[in-house]
Amino acid sequence: MMTKTLIFILCLFPTLVLAQNTFEAEIKAFEKLDGEQMPAKGQILLYGSSSFRLWDNWKQDLAGFQVINRGFGGSQMSDALYFFDRMVTPYQPTKILLYEGDNDINAGKTPKEVFDGFVEFAKKVKTKLPKAKLYFVAIKPSPSRLKILDKQKEANQLIANYCNKNKSFLGFIDIATPMLKKGVPQMIHFKADSLHLNQKGYDIWKEKIRKVLK
Repeated sequence: MMTKTLIFILCLFPTLVLAQNTFEAEIKAFEKLDGEQMPAKGQILLYGSSSFRLWDNWKQDLAGFQVINRGFGGSQMSDALYFFDRMVTPYQPTKILLYEGDNDINAGKTPKEVFDGFVEFAKKVKTKLPKAKLYFVAIKPSPSRLKILDKQKEANQLIANYCNKNKSFLGFIDIATPMLKKGVPQMIHFKADSLHLNQKGYDIWKEKIRKVLK
């Protein structure tokens, strides 16, 4: 009889191949930069999808903290897991800020699947980087994805509850609530595509993230 582990691997395999093919060029570009000058160990790592990658002013917004930004493409939680050993472990970060889940739910994954992926990621951190603290940056609400807003909220709540139960090494950064007005995301925080943040949106992230890092 096929074991549960083997079934899991077989189900995950197409996703892993897709991740490798989709993001390999971006990951190799990061590795090339590291080969030229490896960042000092013990910094704060921003890791996840395009909301980190497109944060143009992250160095200014997080000035005073030693931060590495390794946001890539339209990544999902499975991608963050797949590249963990290449894009997280080598930096030996003291804090990891993870932003994933937005693209997962938009691609049809359930809030529970996003939550399960986060738990798996947290276990990797606990095992391979036992001195690090992991923070989940809440899935942002956006005007272009109103149809999945309730699912985003559900995933955020599942992860927030889990973080609250494991405060010794986990934290939850709620950037989502301040972006809502009467339960609806406001265009004032977004670029013309209604999905990616403008500086006003990142000002909220800056405030919430700096508060946690302090």
